Amino acid sequence: MDAPPLRLRLAVAFLSLLLTVSASAAAASGGGGGFNVSFDSAALAFSDLTLLGDSFLRNGSVGLTRDTAVPSSSAGSVLCSRAVAFGGGGGSAASFAARFSFVIAEQNAGSTGGDGIAFFISPDHATLGATGGYLGLFNSSSSAAKTNASIVAVEFDTMLNDEFGDPSDNHVGLDLGLPVSVNAVDLAAFGVVLNSGNLTTAWIDYHGADHLLQVSLSYSAAKPAKPVLSVAVDLSPYLRDAMYVGFSASTEGSTQQHTIKEWTFQTFGFPSATNSSSFSNTTGNASAQTVPGEAAAGGAASRKKRFGLALGILGPVALAVSFVFFAWVSIRKLIELTSRKNAGFLPELVKGPRKFSYKELSAATRGFHASRVIGKGAFGTVYKAAMPGTATASAVSYAVKRSTQAHQSRNEFVAELSVIACLRHKNLVQLEGWCDDKGELLLVYEYMPNGSLDKALYGEPCTLSWPERYTVASGIASVLSYLHQECEQRVIHRDIKTSNILLDGNLSPRLGDFGLARLMDHNKSPVSTLTAGTMGYLAPEYLQSGKATEQTDVFSYGVVVLEVCCGRRPIDKDDGGGKNVNLVDWVWRLHGEDRLIDAADPRLAGGFYRDEMLRLLLVGLSCANPNCDERPAMRRVVQILNREAEPVPVPRKKPLLVFSSSASIKLQEIAFACGDDVRGGLPAAATSPRSEGGDIER
Repeated sequence: MDAPPLRLRLAVAFLSLLLTVSASAAAASGGGGGFNVSFDSAALAFSDLTLLGDSFLRNGSVGLTRDTAVPSSSAGSVLCSRAVAFGGGGGSAASFAARFSFVIAEQNAGSTGGDGIAFFISPDHATLGATGGYLGLFNSSSSAAKTNASIVAVEFDTMLNDEFGDPSDNHVGLDLGLPVSVNAVDLAAFGVVLNSGNLTTAWIDYHGADHLLQVSLSYSAAKPAKPVLSVAVDLSPYLRDAMYVGFSASTEGSTQQHTIKEWTFQTFGFPSATNSSSFSNTTGNASAQTVPGEAAAGGAASRKKRFGLALGILGPVALAVSFVFFAWVSIRKLIELTSRKNAGFLPELVKGPRKFSYKELSAATRGFHASRVIGKGAFGTVYKAAMPGTATASAVSYAVKRSTQAHQSRNEFVAELSVIACLRHKNLVQLEGWCDDKGELLLVYEYMPNGSLDKALYGEPCTLSWPERYTVASGIASVLSYLHQECEQRVIHRDIKTSNILLDGNLSPRLGDFGLARLMDHNKSPVSTLTAGTMGYLAPEYLQSGKATEQTDVFSYGVVVLEVCCGRRPIDKDDGGGKNVNLVDWVWRLHGEDRLIDAADPRLAGGFYRDEMLRLLLVGLSCANPNCDERPAMRRVVQILNREAEPVPVPRKKPLLVFSSSASIKLQEIAFACGDDVRGGLPAAATSPRSEGGDIER
């Protein structure tokens, strides 16, 4: 059975969303009382988290510090990006319970260890402090005193810091606005070693009514009967109406790694008059009481309440019925429109390229024989087609793209056809024609005899000289400047990579594969298209939001430029053949060590101009800047490569990026989709030298 048309599926999804919203409105109108917050890391989406400093996601876990070489330091934190309400009226505060599992591992035997992990509640959603004993949570500067003063934290400390009054290098403590614990306990008597590398589970319970905070620890999933720390404390002066829950960790001159495996958090006993923003809301039930001597008034009030309740329920129901009617009419119109469009493509859709018959394309490819396959892509398989010559024309070769799943690829077919048919540039693959006969979707391009840049660059031996590589970089910069800024409607390609750059008979670059491209008006914002593109070339903001812009193309171009200079793939094995190394991080590390020229492809054997190599490497790094606002426009890149402008200044240390996304991707999906670490990015308030190495170890 054929899949339903895309627009029909979208309409049905839209209808479901409307019904959900209407049902939620009905539930909200009939509910009352306060809300308690409850969330579980297994159900959190990427949009629910903010990663700061050196923190990263890997396979559903959160790493807070990175594996750095001694004597480097590291700090990172992760917060739930939505505020949690703790404060209530009359100075009261909600109770809460947290449960989480963590691992603190020493990377080098005999090292001095790190500084530990902290669970914290902070008024600031961008909480990231200094390294060392400040646990990546507190700052020593006077300007941060106000924020520090409202932080509530439970530290799991593995370093003895005399200046903070630590009892040992293996202790748990309660911190209120300062890294100096108000109460701390040595864990030696409890048989728990925090930095043992074992999975350790912690329970933190605060009972607001009793003003009691308790911390329990165990190597198993069973909560011990006796807590390791029990403190009589009133947290209401610290817990406000809007606070952020998170974890932080730090090291100083060590190689300790801190990982949060899973966690849950909930508030309870919340005052009923307070509304809170929560991930999972549980509505309390309120009961009305009749005051003696006011039975008649109570009866009238009861009738008014029932009348108001009826209106509250019937109103959203009527609204839902209206939405259903509107959606049904819209769906019928969409079905009619889609059926007309799928009946066949109008010749007026394309001007310039001609329509080929299925018969002549089948004959030219020998019935689409496997021996004629020259490549495969997102749209389908590419065949070499040899058209016989005539009395007035010589034989000519074409590249024919054939969809392997015609119905599912129809949208890509229309996208590529509508985009490239209107474009004219010397560095674009020219569209010669198209065909949609017999249920087939076929695009016909001019044939590129030298194949893709990917094969030319990584083939053995490599056939590209330095002048040819520089020409490739300049040509692709020129065509991207045309697509982004010179077309009537800007074109976002969304899949810039070496395998989509073809080489003609003169080894000039031609950009192809517009199956993921989108036309956009210059004054309109990008739309969310989360699944497009190829890992290794995707900009970090595209991973978090799914919104394609000119700057996401610029990032991909930067990666291609570094490939051209270095002769290495975006994700490649290190020299020892062990760990995967990210190309951008590797080149940036050499730049930080003032050894940028060492990134040049050794297969060139020095056969390049040093100033050109450095210029192109700096262009690649500036385009691959994690912060999209710092990347140059492609028009500026063209000027730089033509020596009409100086390269954009590139910092010695790779900038870091704060992740806070609106994309609803679960943490497990991030790990599966990316296969790599997703890192946060505000630099920690360093109190000691930091590593110049790459931020992502892949």
